[in-house]
Amino acid sequence: MKLNLKYYGRSGLVGTGGKRILQMSPNLDRDEVSFDAPLKQPLRFREAISALHDIVINDLTFKPRDKTQYEEWKKNQSIRERLIRRDARQRKREEMEKIRGTKPPADLAKNFRFALKRYWKSRRALNEYLRKNNPTLWRKFMPYDPVITVADDVLMFECFSADESSYGCLSVDRDCFGSSSGVKRGTTNVDYSWDLYDNFQTLRTYRETRFNINPQGFTVRTTDVEDYHEEKIDIPDGWLNGFMQLQSAMGIPMRKVSLSVESVYSLLAFLKRNKAKTSPRAIRFELADGKPPRMVLEPWEKEIVSTSTKYRGLNDEPIRIWGRRRLLTLARLLPLAERFDVYLLGTGLPSFWVAKMGNMRLTLGLSGWTANDWTKGSAVQMLLPQEEANDALIAKAADNLHSRRSLDFDNLKGRIGRSTGSGQIASALNQLSLRGQVIYDLDAGVYRWRQVLPMAFSDKEVSTGHPELLAARSLLVGGKVKIKSRDESPRGGSVVTADVDGKPVECKIDADGMIKKGKCVCSWHYKSGIRNGPCRHIQAVRDIVFSGSSGLNSDWFEKRLTWAGG
Repeated sequence: MKLNLKYYGRSGLVGTGGKRILQMSPNLDRDEVSFDAPLKQPLRFREAISALHDIVINDLTFKPRDKTQYEEWKKNQSIRERLIRRDARQRKREEMEKIRGTKPPADLAKNFRFALKRYWKSRRALNEYLRKNNPTLWRKFMPYDPVITVADDVLMFECFSADESSYGCLSVDRDCFGSSSGVKRGTTNVDYSWDLYDNFQTLRTYRETRFNINPQGFTVRTTDVEDYHEEKIDIPDGWLNGFMQLQSAMGIPMRKVSLSVESVYSLLAFLKRNKAKTSPRAIRFELADGKPPRMVLEPWEKEIVSTSTKYRGLNDEPIRIWGRRRLLTLARLLPLAERFDVYLLGTGLPSFWVAKMGNMRLTLGLSGWTANDWTKGSAVQMLLPQEEANDALIAKAADNLHSRRSLDFDNLKGRIGRSTGSGQIASALNQLSLRGQVIYDLDAGVYRWRQVLPMAFSDKEVSTGHPELLAARSLLVGGKVKIKSRDESPRGGSVVTADVDGKPVECKIDADGMIKKGKCVCSWHYKSGIRNGPCRHIQAVRDIVFSGSSGLNSDWFEKRLTWAGG
């Protein structure tokens, strides 16, 4: 998606002496938003906003070893060999020229292919260089500038990580600020740079700092002004779809687990000192009603118990989540946190970690795996509403939230009409979340009107997932998956055979729930195997065996509430 961002001036810390203004430049292509008030606790705000920055730049995707010197040596050797061959060819051509008396014809097709290959290789190298060394030219860390929402009760700062697997939201209560002036509610982007992050680190308690979303640019509508700058960015589809999917998952009923700061410290300290070399690499939550929650780190079976908190909910099989090293971004918040609330959707599904810091809260949302691709994202798709809300209901929910700015589920249902089913209302809210219009505030328990983009997504732009993923979902809902056998593999994991819609399927699933091998007779598997992701039949087998997803019906919302203990 292509998008224009227009700013007047740069965000940064301005002023001298005993007073400073932390001035944020809003996007002029959006509705006017303004806020101006002094920070009561600048140090706490500095640490919280810095942790949000760490989420933005978080990128745990695989990075190859640095072979710069080796590649330079290979390059020099290649040049040397090329010169030797060139001289030899030139001598031979001269000899042939003397013999034949004519010049050999130019091999244009070959030369063209060679030149084109060199061009794309150089272009990829330049792209990688800019990505690493010049974030201004290549928007490495933020495909889309952070979003700020000014509400009646809070200020919300939102971002999504570079590797498309982590979501961060810092909620700051309005009582963190002094008397405010010029407040205009709404949502906007703010100009963000590394200089602004450095400015955050200079906040101190001994001098007054005001937080200001500067509306001045809305009165300056000319590009001739020196401080006016415009950026045209192309938001990656995967980044945007991952952002919307993770946010839509926030509105699904989840199990809540409260953890003490000491237990989270033990968790992060162990992860910092140890790195697993074999699977499984999950955090296994073992929960029993009325007892302290236990976290077990695999494969070491390291047990961490939150002795000062108790879990309240249903007793069930353990819940396992992956991508745990992303939790290290919470380390900076440990001195500020009072406790951590973890919201779990289920095994292999997204989880949300809320750091409670008095009048501030930071929500870290993690996708099921660090590699947030469609082959591992189908499980959360299975939890989304099976019934689609009609346009009239979606519009009614949007109108109510737009006028009231925030509502909890019961109040919204009362405004829409008690005769409307809870599942239909939840489906409408889910659609609004996927379109970037609504966000669910986990801590406050309310839906907030928040437009992540200046415009709502159309039905065509709302990603519903990969075609094979959607087909796998249909197979599960239709009850067309029959497991025949499941045997433990000698090297870990399981070998599963099944009948899926009349087709024989066999696959190997490792201890982390990843599909390592598969056999199927369908056309998708015949063409590419599992290189481009498993086919619908193998994916359906994986979901029903590993995640326990067996399809949902019209009362999915009530079932999720019961599962979550609500």
